[in-house]
Amino acid sequence: MDIWIFISHWDLEISHFMIKVYSTQTCPYCTTLKEWLKEKNFEFEDIDVNRDEEALNEMLKKSGQLGVPMIDIDGQIIVGFDKERISKLLHIGE
Repeated sequence: MDIWIFISHWDLEISHFMIKVYSTQTCPYCTTLKEWLKEKNFEFEDIDVNRDEEALNEMLKKSGQLGVPMIDIDGQIIVGFDKERISKLLHIGE
């Protein structure tokens, strides 16, 4: 019996992004961004800047801002849940 496994081009695209989400537990936009990424099957590192001062300093260094959510996609920084820009970086055609 032959077993065929199909991997779509979409699955291959998803796996190669390094995504970090800098957030806080009380930020509704952070929650929305993380839920959206999960719905799109992207893995990401969730960094709570309220609990990690080193991460807060890293976020400030990367973005020059204290606003959350801040997302780092392969070194490209976006402050806020800018769905259009994030989709473009992640090659999501909505």
